[in-house]
Parts: sequence; C-alpha cells; structure tokens
Amino acid sequence: QLQVVESGGGLVQPGQALRLSCTLSGFAVNDYAIGWFRQSPEKQREGVSCISSSGTNKVYADSVKGRFTISRDTAKNIIYLQMNDLKPEDSGVYYCARGRGPQFRFCVPGNSIASWGQGTQVTVSS
Repeated sequence: QLQVVESGGGLVQPGQALRLSCTLSGFAVNDYAIGWFRQSPEKQREGVSCISSSGTNKVYADSVKGRFTISRDTAKNIIYLQMNDLKPEDSGVYYCARGRGPQFRFCVPGNSIASWGQGTQVTVSS
C-alpha cells in the first residue's frame, strides 16, 4: 500500500522555524513526485512546494519563496519541508501528497494527486 505520513507540526511564535517530515511507505522517493499543501479555515487548500521524483525540480508558492525549503533523504525515504521565519498566515493543516507521476505540472491540488496524508497542524501565533 502506497502511503504518506506527515509529522513535525506544532505551535510556534512568529519568526521561528519548523521542519515537517513526509515519510513514504510502499514506494521510494524516486518513484513519484511529492508535494506539500496547506489549508486553513480562511483559505482553500493550496500548493506550498513540490519536488519531482528525481529531486531536481522544486517549485514554491510565491508566499513561501526564500523561507521554505523542500528536500529529501533517499536513505530514510522522507521528504522534508523546512519552514523558516514563520508568519501567522502560514498557519494551517499541512498535507503531504503523492503525485501520479514523476513531476507535477503545477503544484496545486487536483487530479494530479494520487493520495493524501492525514495532515499535520501548524500554528504560528504569539
């Protein structure tokens, strides 16, 4: 069974950092593209960052460029999302998702998603 499981969320103050982990099971990081998405009560689910199965192509939402970094550990079969200088508007449930192929055409929720994780809550508040 192909699954992704998120972890690492929590409550932090503005300006602090968090690292989210997406642990893959049943497949390897080189098999499918992986994306991080988030959703808050005020917004629809949106793409945050996506990485191709080769690891060479990475895309970021404009709102997180320069602050967030997506990376992977092939030995541990984990995709990370390092989030620095967090802002209150970064709050929400963060989801990891497996793509249907090696790369997302666009890093957005939709038909390109094969499966979702259960999500992890990130709250940025003073």
